Amino acid sequence: MNISLIYMFMISSVTVSLTLFIMMTSKKMIIDKQKASPFECGFNPMSNKRLPFSIHFFLIAVLFLIFDIEIIIIMPMIFSLKFVMLKVWMMSSYLIIMTLLAGLYNEWFQGMLKWTN
Repeated sequence: MNISLIYMFMISSVTVSLTLFIMMTSKKMIIDKQKASPFECGFNPMSNKRLPFSIHFFLIAVLFLIFDIEIIIIMPMIFSLKFVMLKVWMMSSYLIIMTLLAGLYNEWFQGMLKWTN
């Protein structure tokens, strides 16, 4: 076996070990508790775990997801315009958009979109 390869391995091992030792013992290794804590969407992870959560916020998020999925359903209709007849395309897109608007009006009428009571 080549002896220079063994020497290179030993030198690199010693270098890595010394670097790790210096990093561990240096004074810059002061751990700040605030900097080391995770940050989750503006909530402090060190606080009480049972904070009150607004159910209205959850309902708005669910409404957003529902309408977002409906928009994803509408998007292919734009690209399918050249493959179908214009009258059929207009009627189906009108029906989908009216259904969306009826759902939005229903949620608005029930007061789901109001943030404050």
